[in-house]
Amino acid sequence: MKTLKNWCLVACLSAISAQGIAQTSSTDTSKLPTDDLRRWSIGANGGFLTHWTPFNRKTNGDYGNPHEKFGYSFFVKRQIMSSFGLQADFLFGKVNASKLNNFPDGLPGKDQSGYETNINWSADLRGYFTVPNLSLSIKPAVIVPYLTAGVGYMSYSTTVRNPPPVMANVPQPTSGDGKTWFLPIGIGFKIGVSKAVNIDLGYTVYSLRTNAFDGYRSGLHDHMSYGHLGIEYSFGKKNARPLQNFSTVAVVHEEIKETAAQLQARLAAEEQKRLQDERDMADDDNDGVANKYDKCPGTPAGTKVDGGGCPLPVVVVKEKEVITQQDRRVIGDAIKNLEFAYGKAEIKERSYPTLDRVAELLIQKDFALKLAGHTDSKGSMKANMALSKARAQAVKNYLVSKGANASRIEATGYGPLQPIATNKTDKGRQMNRRVEFTLF
Repeated sequence: MKTLKNWCLVACLSAISAQGIAQTSSTDTSKLPTDDLRRWSIGANGGFLTHWTPFNRKTNGDYGNPHEKFGYSFFVKRQIMSSFGLQADFLFGKVNASKLNNFPDGLPGKDQSGYETNINWSADLRGYFTVPNLSLSIKPAVIVPYLTAGVGYMSYSTTVRNPPPVMANVPQPTSGDGKTWFLPIGIGFKIGVSKAVNIDLGYTVYSLRTNAFDGYRSGLHDHMSYGHLGIEYSFGKKNARPLQNFSTVAVVHEEIKETAAQLQARLAAEEQKRLQDERDMADDDNDGVANKYDKCPGTPAGTKVDGGGCPLPVVVVKEKEVITQQDRRVIGDAIKNLEFAYGKAEIKERSYPTLDRVAELLIQKDFALKLAGHTDSKGSMKANMALSKARAQAVKNYLVSKGANASRIEATGYGPLQPIATNKTDKGRQMNRRVEFTLF
């Protein structure tokens, strides 16, 4: 794998250098015709095949040690648009690995176990998605990143080497031939070295729809990957470039610049018209509304007006009522006389008269009222919280039924959390069972 990684690093650096040189020496292609671009191409590449992929890694596959083997492929592609094409791909080669993972360490023959699978033939059809430029100003792109995804079918032959001894409940690797569907997903980039030729550098992961590709029939589907370097030739007229290298992004960029210039000119013209309108429209009463639109001309200076130049209605702010000693007595009487049925949120009738006076006070003076329900510590916390809340809510419901503003009344339950006396005596518990009224 180190060899493959080093090879990919060198190729990436070479691609970046090639782009810089090509962009520096490129000629003006702003009038490049899109109808004459090359759409058909063929290509061939070679590289390394391995059972290792970013998705199964060494410890998750059936075999722990990958051995890179040479593979090769060729393809035929039709570029439908700048960013999409269809590609038929044909792959050949071998996949090799050793050291079965599903057998205990130290088992005789485990380290020598392995397999080699020969890909007799493999064919797939892929969608080819490109980003045809890394620069907004150059239409014929030098570096073209791409993604591929598709479906394919292959024939293979697997040879198992030195299988470990037979173990109970552990599948035994076996040699054999097979065929399977697979899903190829690839990434890479093309480097344009001439109008007809691209260098192709890519990496593809093959998700096989079988678990017998490596001879070991475990429960998971097998995978393999192919890193390659190749060449692509595009067919077309002598001076035409490949459609995949033609950047629609650059075309859009030019259109955006042209549209921006037109918009800027339009905005400048609109600004001139606005300034002229300001000069043509006077405001005699200085109320901020031009005479042309002033429905109430001659308003006194300093008068606030609406969009039609008419005076806005004066908002009278009501003075806040002050809580008097008499108001506090009304609340105190209500608290003192408030009684509920035992263990319930039902108000006894003898409490109604003092609650009626509270409702009248809230209606007359528009006070806000907070009701806080409390219980003693007997019973569960959940039941006490629910009962205290329900009793406070019952008082609120009664006051609202008498005409009080519901939005000005808050009902909260605190259960046994805020005692005012000890819960160890009957008298203390009775004092803790209460609903507190707070005016504000």
